[in-house]
Amino acid sequence: MSTENTQEAYFAQFGEIETVKRTRFQKIVAKTMVNNASTIPHVTHQDDADVTGLEAYRKTMTVKASPLIFLIKAVVEALKAYPQFNASLTPDGETLVLKKFCHIGIAVDGPLGLLVPVLRDADSKDIPTLAAELKEVSALARSKGLPMDRMQGGCFSISSLGGIGGTYFTPIINAPEVAILGVTGIQTKPVWNGHEFAPRQMLPLSLSYDHRVINGADAARFVRKIAAALTQWDQA
Repeated sequence: MSTENTQEAYFAQFGEIETVKRTRFQKIVAKTMVNNASTIPHVTHQDDADVTGLEAYRKTMTVKASPLIFLIKAVVEALKAYPQFNASLTPDGETLVLKKFCHIGIAVDGPLGLLVPVLRDADSKDIPTLAAELKEVSALARSKGLPMDRMQGGCFSISSLGGIGGTYFTPIINAPEVAILGVTGIQTKPVWNGHEFAPRQMLPLSLSYDHRVINGADAARFVRKIAAALTQWDQA
């Protein structure tokens, strides 16, 4: 008797059950996640970015763009400042491949499961262009699915749960990348400004990184660089 049938029989002792076959794609994603989690020494660094000014600026825009688009541009700046995050480690662990291009993967939850479309050359595209491209690939991921060439060549990935909820989490690195940024929804929090506690809109950030390549101090600096880059649109 298979393990699957044994489990069905075991749980059926206690009440009604239903079995659902997992799709081939779901099984491939699960296998990849297990491999990445078990072979990469993950560490997650968490911090908040003050986006009060950014949110004020977004309200003045004629083109609609989510905070995620601005986060992509902030990540690009951080990757330029800390190139070891825009890298891949060779399988033998002997060589670090530094990439001179900047392609950002964005995790999208769709009917087929988790897909990561890649926005190529994000460093050379403006906010409206990135917003339009992300809208296009997200729609494809949630309807027809994405061709493999739209999910290859990524340098760094962002996993956003902003539209669902939560605070912090531990995203799994999308190998052969060496880091991934998790982001949830903006929260209003009281922040001490030196004189009093004032309401500020704070964006929770969770950076998982490969500890073979990146040390904790650089991870903290990388996240602080992202937070600082988000203030360039400050209208507060």
